[in-house]
Amino acid sequence: MSRIFYKNYRNITSLAKKLRKESTPSEKLLWKVLRGRRIYGYKFLRQHPIFYRIDKSWVDFFIVDFYCSELKLIIELDGPVHEFQIEQDKEREDKLKSRGFCVIRFKNEELSNMDKVTEIIREAVI
Repeated sequence: MSRIFYKNYRNITSLAKKLRKESTPSEKLLWKVLRGRRIYGYKFLRQHPIFYRIDKSWVDFFIVDFYCSELKLIIELDGPVHEFQIEQDKEREDKLKSRGFCVIRFKNEELSNMDKVTEIIREAVI
């Protein structure tokens, strides 16, 4: 789909909704831990758009895997495709960090030790 399609909020939020419906198994697994304010009462959203530049003719955004607005905390899951887009991921993370977001990344394989993943998230929250 053309980037031009994503020039307004409605189309961007519709893309996020589509991504939520098509969650990966890893996203579903981590969502079980994050949903329902299970981490110290903080609310997490999944597949949430983060806008970083808005002007008259264009909206630049990222859709992050998980987001807590109270903490400005973003959690990203990296599947195999991320091995081939290291520079893109770094650029994306730098843009998010420059706007005050904290970003935690996990590889899908790390979710096999959910206790450790949960502990890392809890440490970032407190």
